[in-house]
Amino acid sequence: MLVHIIGIGILAIIFVLGTTRPINLGVLSLFAGIALTALVAGGDFEVLYNAFPADLLILLVGVTFLFGIASINGTIAWLVDASARLVRGNVAVLPWAIFFVSAIPTTAGALGPATVAFLAPIGLQLAKRYEMDRRLIGLMIVHGSACGNFSPVNVLGAIVNQALDGTEGLSSSPLILFAANFGYNVLLGVVIYLVFGGRQLIGRQMASRVPERVLEMQSAGSTQSSEGPGVAEGPDVPKVEDAMGHTHERLTSTKIVTLVTIALVATITLSAGVDIGILALSAAVILKLILWKSSEGAESRIAWNVVLLVGGIVTYIGVLQYLGTVQFVGESASALDNPLLTALIICAVAAIVSAFASSTGIIIALIPIATPFLLQGEIAIPAMIAALTICATVVDSTPFSTVGSLVLASTDAEKQPSVYRGMLAWGAAMVITAPVITVLVLVLPTM
Repeated sequence: MLVHIIGIGILAIIFVLGTTRPINLGVLSLFAGIALTALVAGGDFEVLYNAFPADLLILLVGVTFLFGIASINGTIAWLVDASARLVRGNVAVLPWAIFFVSAIPTTAGALGPATVAFLAPIGLQLAKRYEMDRRLIGLMIVHGSACGNFSPVNVLGAIVNQALDGTEGLSSSPLILFAANFGYNVLLGVVIYLVFGGRQLIGRQMASRVPERVLEMQSAGSTQSSEGPGVAEGPDVPKVEDAMGHTHERLTSTKIVTLVTIALVATITLSAGVDIGILALSAAVILKLILWKSSEGAESRIAWNVVLLVGGIVTYIGVLQYLGTVQFVGESASALDNPLLTALIICAVAAIVSAFASSTGIIIALIPIATPFLLQGEIAIPAMIAALTICATVVDSTPFSTVGSLVLASTDAEKQPSVYRGMLAWGAAMVITAPVITVLVLVLPTM
């Protein structure tokens, strides 16, 4: 027990120091992981290395590199411009349009990180152009994609339903699970909209503005550029004027090549289940070689600070999981005589650990741990499973989760500190409120 208390205590110290001192939490977490491994795991640093999320590193580097190229060559600006025209200039509609667009791929079976990876750069550029709170758009993307997490055809939903059906005495309720999660995230969307400036957008129209890149090119007097063998971009002032006199980004050959590449990556990832990080990184390198001139400086757009932050935190949590801290807390909760308190503790464990580690992993780990408790028959199984899964996924809004880190990495550099603090505060609120609300609303009425 002492080992687990020490591990949790060190985690608390990491967050105190990380929020009161100008130091990356990832660095602190790696140092703490080294110390914990040396003191408790007998100096077996293979534990530390195995806990490092190499897949997450490749994901963040690949996605931010690919969209860094798209941002520098003006493709993102064109997408932002096209998206803005779809809502006919009504800024207040944009957050909700982004929310429900984010829900479509996951409901149809796509994984949340794949959806967020492609929508976050576009949505946050929209927020930048039209001076919306980045936290508003970022969180609407996260919770919009979370709406479809437990669709019967989504991998997460299938995993949970299969785990329940494969356990004697338990059975799945796919529609209840999907509806409860969808409704909870829609309600969170309403709160996000009201808290992060949505009310101020009502009645506001999008002002027409010339993109900064166009102004820079005009001031430089540039008229043409060439990309390399076989790729000609044409006029390099990428704007056109519509009948109303509004300026818009011009679709050039460079943008077309970039759009086709992004579309291929999205299609292959969503339909064939290929790892998005590997695919995005490969596509970015190939695109960089082809469009070398217009993508100059794209490497600087890779969010290395976010990679360090998330990599360090996830590594430390991995060491705690190796030491059995998560399982210890879950089993201790299941041994209690009070079913409501047990449900609350299990949901709290799911929320706290998932804020830093894999939601899928913690759900898979906690269902077997909670099975003896569920089989007691004091609480309805569909209600408890819905509460547990909601708690394990709504906390993905923290900047340490995969989707949260993708949003943070897609945010313009000058706004990253405020978005980080906002997502950290919102994620903390989810960790605290989700177990309480889901147990009171879903579990308590079934007792």
